[in-house]
Amino acid sequence: MADLKSTASSSPRATTSVKAKKSSNIISLLAPILCVVVGYAFWRFVIGNPDNFNLPDNSGGFWPNHKDPKGDFARMYDGGIIVPILIGCLLIVTTFVIERALTISKATGKGSNAAFVRKVQFFLADKKVDAAIAECDKQKGSVGNVMKAGLRKYQEMISNTELTTDQKVMAIQKEVEEATALELPMLEKNLVFLSTLASVSTLIGLLGTVIGMIRAFGNLGESGGGEAARELSKGIAEALYNTALGIGSSAFAIITYNIFTTKIDGITHGIDESGFSLTQSFASLYK
Repeated sequence: MADLKSTASSSPRATTSVKAKKSSNIISLLAPILCVVVGYAFWRFVIGNPDNFNLPDNSGGFWPNHKDPKGDFARMYDGGIIVPILIGCLLIVTTFVIERALTISKATGKGSNAAFVRKVQFFLADKKVDAAIAECDKQKGSVGNVMKAGLRKYQEMISNTELTTDQKVMAIQKEVEEATALELPMLEKNLVFLSTLASVSTLIGLLGTVIGMIRAFGNLGESGGGEAARELSKGIAEALYNTALGIGSSAFAIITYNIFTTKIDGITHGIDESGFSLTQSFASLYK
């Protein structure tokens, strides 16, 4: 009896050359901790410098009880222990804004993505695959990386005699999809810090304000007359520093997050357009 073989095992298979990228995300582990530590150091030793107060607490410690600040900058110290956390949040946002700006700028590549895709389409129409690959090397962005992976498979499929045209087109499409799956996570990595701090910073600021108000009204109950009104107004002003820092950090995170997601959407559109142009080109030129 003749051996029966399944169609799947007997039909040729197209392999992929896309390799997973190795990247370290050590910045996401260390940056938040370091930023909070720096935030505390700034609050404790810069804002809380004894020279900034008329009645400094020379005994020092984790939270010196300095009194009578000399200016508005020093009054931030009276906002309490929530202030260094908020400064840390602002530093975290700034750190990841810089990191994402550098990464996305590199991923955008050189020149317009639309112009790059048109050049590649022109080379493919003339069957100059090597020239199209060289153009990808010049682009040096995510669109160029995905297009280059697709073009290598494109070039391989031209000389392949075992697969049908539809199978070749599917192989090119699969290569583009796998290259895209490796590029997009690199673009979106660490954006979660911006989206999270966009809301958390405001909440932390409000927490500091509530704590400050509790302290202010507590002092009010211990005082009387004009001194009570003065202590209350002073406490409210100090508490609102927390709100200002929280809202400022949140606004910064929201604005930059929206800017980055818009740029990523543009890169993603370029990747989709490049993949579509490759498959359509092959299907029309190599039937």
